Amino acid sequence: MRLYQKDYDKAQLLRRVGDISQIAKIKQYELSTGKQKGVQAVDFHTGSGFNYTILPDRGMDISYAEYQGIPLCWRSGTGDIAPAYYDPEGSEWLQGFAGGLLTTCGMTHLGNPEEDQGEQLGLHGQVAYLPADNIWVDSRWEGNRYIMWAQGKVSEIKALGPHLLRTRRISTELGATKLHIEDVIENIDYKESPLMYLFHINVGFPIVDDEAEFISSSTKIIPRDSQAEEELDHYNKCQPPTAGFAEQVFYHEMAADQDNHVYVAIVNKSFNNGHGIGLYVKYHKTQLPKFIQWKMMDERGYVVGLEPANCWVDGRKKERQRGTLDYLEPGGRRHYEIEIGVLTSNREIDEFSSKVGKNSE
Repeated sequence: MRLYQKDYDKAQLLRRVGDISQIAKIKQYELSTGKQKGVQAVDFHTGSGFNYTILPDRGMDISYAEYQGIPLCWRSGTGDIAPAYYDPEGSEWLQGFAGGLLTTCGMTHLGNPEEDQGEQLGLHGQVAYLPADNIWVDSRWEGNRYIMWAQGKVSEIKALGPHLLRTRRISTELGATKLHIEDVIENIDYKESPLMYLFHINVGFPIVDDEAEFISSSTKIIPRDSQAEEELDHYNKCQPPTAGFAEQVFYHEMAADQDNHVYVAIVNKSFNNGHGIGLYVKYHKTQLPKFIQWKMMDERGYVVGLEPANCWVDGRKKERQRGTLDYLEPGGRRHYEIEIGVLTSNREIDEFSSKVGKNSE
């Protein structure tokens, strides 16, 4: 493993510390005030300066991440409110949308509020408000690698209705500047269930700034509406915070590498006097065939969303009308894997850009 610009094996490292928590650790605690009271949290410190917080009570999502003190994600002002405050009506989901590194959307519905087959459906579904059961937080040595993880299960269930069970495991390791998410969704019911699933990754300042840009292997870009269409030529460019900016959403078709992986990133090569920084996402195109880019350049709402998914964000009714609504058969399982990491310098950004460019050729 590499730490502090040097390579160490397990024995060399353990001779130098009283306990491994001196370098890398996991801390479990509970938030104690306001609407956040009672929310469980788990902090991960990898030893590289890459740290993040998981909220088991909020769908095992990732509420914050940083690298060497540099924030990697956008945070709204809602705070990490308890799941009991969830309101499924209309767009009230936003009352608890803290942003963070990851907010998951789904599982039987996501996208615009709507009515579908007599069922009222709120914005983006309920999975981000579901508290996890069977929570397992642990670490261990595997040879010279020190692995750390959190795992938990959430159920989206209605009596006499759908029952989807999702098991999520988020892992990293000592010295890493990345994390790995593995989700398995199972249909426990005896009837097929709609399945709509999206990883809402929210990149914020200082990665998102005047000079930042979106890097991808896009082969086709579809503006969601007229507002996005007007700015299609600038889809990949950020701008200063702009009062009254109306969100722009772009649907991307992506080229993949020989292993069917897709790579996207937000990068800022001007950061820190030209040292550069970025955040990348790697996912499997077979598992997540859609990609949505959310560009929001408003004051305070200054964020770019990187959103691999199995559907667009127009809602379940439109997916059904298009004939593209995904279903999970009784007893079926769906597997999703995604990697989120830091590009720590312009050298790493250039190497990443070269890889993405080769995929799109």
